[in-house]
Amino acid sequence: MTQHERLLAGQLFNPNGDELRAAKRMAHLLSAQYNLTNEDDKQLRAEITRKILKQCGENVYFQGPIFFNYGIHTTIGNRCFANYNFCVLDDAPVTIGDHFQAGPNVTIATPMHPLVAAERHGMLDENGEVFKPCYAKPTVIGNDVWLAAGVIVCAGVTIGDGAVVGAGSVVTQDIPPNTLAAGVPCRVIRAITQADSLLNSPDILGPNRVI
Repeated sequence: MTQHERLLAGQLFNPNGDELRAAKRMAHLLSAQYNLTNEDDKQLRAEITRKILKQCGENVYFQGPIFFNYGIHTTIGNRCFANYNFCVLDDAPVTIGDHFQAGPNVTIATPMHPLVAAERHGMLDENGEVFKPCYAKPTVIGNDVWLAAGVIVCAGVTIGDGAVVGAGSVVTQDIPPNTLAAGVPCRVIRAITQADSLLNSPDILGPNRVI
């Protein structure tokens, strides 16, 4: 297996091999190019986004700056928005559904390293060569998910459709659909119901109407 195949299979891989280094350099370059654009350059930003990502839906917009570690492992659905400093360490596949919203300083991190310090120093591959080991777990974020400011989503997590994750949370376990979750580590607080509709908060709704 190539290092890339090992990465996708969830096995230990060498992140400094030529193939993976080239993929990362391209994503880093494109992310840097995006960050140099003006927020009014919507067409240029859309073109760069499509080059970065494995798959990108319609009406996807990143406020910027952004950072993708590989990009080619990330799929994003339609009508998605991410605020300032959106960081995706997509060593493993990251799948994001439609109508995703991210507040500022949101990080999605799939890579993992050994817990034993000596193993982080280096391991031997099948050829007897020393490498700094890494492995990664896929992350899935469903449709209509809102990650508030400063949320960190850790490796291997699935966040269900319609979930909301409160500011500053560290998500280490799966979050069920249509729930409000928050904390460090993140825990489900309660279900989201029609009682949460702004129809019940006329002082906030003002002259506006729910579609």
